Amino acid sequence: MINKLISTIVLLLVCMSLASAMVVSNVNQGKIFPGEETNLDLTIENTINEDAQDVSLNLLFSNLPFIPTSGSERSVNKIKEDKERILSFVIKSSQDIAPGNYNIPYELSYTNSNDEKIAKQGSIGIVVNADTELKISTELENNVIGQKGKITLKIVNSGFGEIKFVNVKIYPDGYALLSGSSDYIGNIGSDDFETSSYDVIFNENKPRLTGIIEYKDFNNNDKIENINMPIKVYSREEAISLGVIQTSKIPLYVGVVIVLIVLILIYRFIRKRLKKNNKK
Repeated sequence: MINKLISTIVLLLVCMSLASAMVVSNVNQGKIFPGEETNLDLTIENTINEDAQDVSLNLLFSNLPFIPTSGSERSVNKIKEDKERILSFVIKSSQDIAPGNYNIPYELSYTNSNDEKIAKQGSIGIVVNADTELKISTELENNVIGQKGKITLKIVNSGFGEIKFVNVKIYPDGYALLSGSSDYIGNIGSDDFETSSYDVIFNENKPRLTGIIEYKDFNNNDKIENINMPIKVYSREEAISLGVIQTSKIPLYVGVVIVLIVLILIYRFIRKRLKKNNKK
C-alpha cells in the first residue's frame, strides 16, 4: 500500500514537472535554400507558475550544415508567469546542403525564484527547401518535310531537389504522331536529366513542339511546366544541299556505266568501219 502511494506521488510530481516548464512553444521559420539565409523566430513560453529570470536560449550548431550569422545565443532578463517572448536568430545553410528536414539542438536555461539555475535540452526542426528549375531542349532526327523523323525532348533538372512522377504530354502542331502522345518518365534527380522520344512525320515547314510536363516538386506540390518550342525542318532540296539527308548515288553510277558502254560500242563501230575502208 505504501509502495503504491509512493509511486502515485512520484507520477504526480513527474506530471507536474512536465506541465510546468519553460518551453519552446513555436518555431517560425522563413524559407531557406542551399547557401542562403533565413530568419528563425522561436517563442519561449513560461509555464512554471512563477516568473523566470535570466532566460537564455542557446542553439547548438556543432556538426550541422548551418551557421548563425547573428550569434547562436539570445537572452532576456525576465519572462513573467504564463507569458511568452520571441527570440530571433538569423541562420545560413551551407552551399552543398541537401534539401530536407533538419534538427537543431538547443539548451534553454533560466533562474527560478529560489535562485536555482535550471537548464533543459531539446531540439527544433527546420526545413531546407529546393527550388525547381527545369531546362528543356530538343534533338531532331531526319527533320525533313514529308518524311518519317524523330523528336527527342531532353528535360534537365538543374534545381537542388528531386522531382517525382514526371509525365510528358505533347500536342502535335505541324507534324503527325506515329507513337503515343504521353510518356511517363518517373523521377529526375538534381543535376540529372531524362529524355522522351516521339516518332513523327513532319508535314509543315514551321511546326512547334507544344505540350506540358506534369510532376511533383520537392515539397510534393503538383506542378505543370508548359512546352512551346519551334522545330526546324527542311524541304527535301534544302536537306540534300545541307547534308541533312544523303541521296543515293546508285542512279549516278548506273548512268556512268551506261555512258561508258555506249562510248565503247561507238568506238568499236567506228573502228570496224575504218578497217573496212582501209581494205578497199
